[in-house]
Amino acid sequence: MKILVDADACPNTIKEILFRASQRLKIPMTMVANHGIGIPKSIFINFILVSQGFDVADRHIVSLVNPGDLVITADIPLAAGAIEKGGFALNPRGEFYTKDNMRQKLSIRNFMEELRGTGQVTGGPAPLNKKDNIKFANALDQFLARR
Repeated sequence: MKILVDADACPNTIKEILFRASQRLKIPMTMVANHGIGIPKSIFINFILVSQGFDVADRHIVSLVNPGDLVITADIPLAAGAIEKGGFALNPRGEFYTKDNMRQKLSIRNFMEELRGTGQVTGGPAPLNKKDNIKFANALDQFLARR
């Protein structure tokens, strides 16, 4: 099992939680982004720089997913791709995407994009707070403890 992270949009507080978990449990983790990011020196943590472009990092992450791997992302189509390949997907707010909730999440995402396109809705979700960080850390720990 490995952890794959959509590092372009992953908040720094979540990255720090992931770095510590990877080191502590000796779980390989790959951060994927289309721009450079800082990672700690570790044999368990690596970074892949992909080219700029729409969904380039997402497609690369999906190509790396094996059954049982964990993908960290807020991107719903990326999560769907990971689940389709037998992986798991956890968002930075500590919520797992599943086969059961994926269709609903994709519908809501598409609806919100339509509203943003008409100008009726601007902006995205609220920034993460301490409660979100704790929920994420707990969900990650529970998942990794079962592995």
